[in-house]
Amino acid sequence: MSRRLLFQGVAGEIDATNAVLAETSGAPSFRGLSGERVGNPCSRPVEDPKLREECGVVAIHGHPDAARQAYLALYALQHRGQESAGIATADGQHLANIKGMGLVSEIFTDDVLSKLPGQMAIGHTRYSTTGDSALLNAQPIRVDSVKGLIAIAHNGNLVNLGNVRSRLERDGAYFQTTSDSEIIVQLIAHSHAGTLVDAIADSLRQVEGAFSIVMMTRDRIFAARDPRGFRPLSMGRIKNADGPDTIVFASETCAFDLLRAKYERDVLPGELVMVTEDGVTSRQYSSGTPQSSCIFEHVYFARPDSRIFGRWEQESRDQMGRLLARESAVPADVVVPVPDSGVTAALGYAEQAGLPFRLGLIRNHYVGRTFIEPEQRVRDFGVRLKLNPVRNLLEGKRVILIDDSIIRGTTSRKIVRMVRGAGAKEVHLRISCPPTISPCFYGVDTPSKRDLIAANKSVEEIRQFIEADSLSYLSLDGLLNCCQDEKKQGYCTACYTGNYPTQWVDAGDILPAVATV
Repeated sequence: MSRRLLFQGVAGEIDATNAVLAETSGAPSFRGLSGERVGNPCSRPVEDPKLREECGVVAIHGHPDAARQAYLALYALQHRGQESAGIATADGQHLANIKGMGLVSEIFTDDVLSKLPGQMAIGHTRYSTTGDSALLNAQPIRVDSVKGLIAIAHNGNLVNLGNVRSRLERDGAYFQTTSDSEIIVQLIAHSHAGTLVDAIADSLRQVEGAFSIVMMTRDRIFAARDPRGFRPLSMGRIKNADGPDTIVFASETCAFDLLRAKYERDVLPGELVMVTEDGVTSRQYSSGTPQSSCIFEHVYFARPDSRIFGRWEQESRDQMGRLLARESAVPADVVVPVPDSGVTAALGYAEQAGLPFRLGLIRNHYVGRTFIEPEQRVRDFGVRLKLNPVRNLLEGKRVILIDDSIIRGTTSRKIVRMVRGAGAKEVHLRISCPPTISPCFYGVDTPSKRDLIAANKSVEEIRQFIEADSLSYLSLDGLLNCCQDEKKQGYCTACYTGNYPTQWVDAGDILPAVATV
C-alpha cells in the first residue's frame, strides 16, 4: 500500500519544509505555501461541532536506534490517535523528520525507519476531524528558527492562542500554519532570553491551556507539562550496562513496557526537563497554579495497563465499577461490558454485585474507536462493524451493560438495540462516569454542547432515547474518590460540571482564520 509521506531534512529525499504535498493522479507534486495557511491540527472549521483532539507523544535520548524505539512507543500509544503519525530524529548535526497519514505500522516500514538515523528521537500520533487531516499538520513540526532547528510534538490545546498569535504577527512573525505548536516555536524564536532553555521557559509562561510537549534540537531533548498538569507525561529510563542510560518520555507508561524502560516519575506540572549527553536537568518554569489534570484520561483515554497522574488505570476503573454497583444496583442475571473501555469497570461491578461477568459483546479489533473517528456517518456504520452480540450469553437474560460514557447517545442506542435483538429480556445501562454536559477545550474531542445528549436531556429522557430498561451514571463525588491517591490529586471535571479551570474563551478565538492565498 502506497502512503503519502512528508520528508524534512531527510538525506536523499525531496525536502518538504516549505511545501504542501498535493494529491495527484500520478506522482505526488508540491505546492509552495506563498502565504497560504492550512488547517490547525488542534482546530476545527466553524461548522464542525467537535472540539479538540487527543494525541500521544514520545521522546528518546541516548539510544543507537532511537527512531525504532520511538516507533515502538508510538505503536503502544496508537489508541490515542489513528489518523497520522510522525517521527523526528537527530544525531548531533542533522535533524530529520518524516510524517504521514495512517497508522504507525503503515507509515514506518523498515525502509522508512532506515532514513531516520540518530541517537535522539521524538514522535507523535494524532487524530483530527473533517477538514484538517492535512499531512502538513501532522506532527512533529520541524522549524528552522533564529534559535536553530527545533522539532516539537504537542498533546493538548492552547486556549489563548488567538491573542498570542496576533501579538506575534504584529512583531513580524510569519506563520505557515495555525498550529498551537508553531505558536510555541514562534514564541521561542522571538524570546529575548539569552539561552534556548530560558527561551523555552519564557514561551511556556506565555501560553495557557493544556499541553504536554516534547521538543528536540540537534543535540538536546526537552519535555514539559502545562502548570495545571492537564495532560499526562511520564519519564522512564533504559539501563545500559556499557554506556549512559537511555532516557524516554511518553504520554502513557504502557509505552515503557514495550521498550523495557523503567518508569521513574511523571514530569511535574509547570516543569521543563532537559536531557543532554551530560544528563538530565530540570526547572520549574511555573509554580503555585492549582492542579487540574483531566479526569477523562482515567475514564476513557488511557490504556488500563498505564499509570496516569500517579495512579494505575486498572485500579481506578475497577473502583469505578465497584462504586457504580453500590450506587445503582438492579436485579439482573449477567454483567456485560461494552468493549474495550468498559471491561475493567464491568469486572469491578460484577464482583461487587456478585453477578457473573460475561463477554456478551465481541469487538472487531480492526475497527478504530468510534469516539475519535472524524465523521458521524462513519461512526454510525462503525458500531455495526465493531461489535457483535453473543446470542447464547444474552438470550433470556436480564443484562447489565457497562460503558464508560454516553456522548451523543446514538452509539448507546444502537448497542442497547443490538443486545435486545440478541434475545435479552431486560437491558440496564450503567455508565462509569457522570453525565457529560459540557465540551472540553483542553484536548479531548467532545462535541459542542448542542450535540451532548446529557446537556439537553434528563437522565430519564436519555433512557427513553437509548431504549434501555434503566440508566444510571456514576456520581461525580464517586468518580473523584475512585481516582484519588494519597497526594489528593486535583482534577478538571469541566465536562461534567461546566466549571472550567482557566478563563473561558469564545470558540471563535480558537478557530483558524479563513485561508488566503
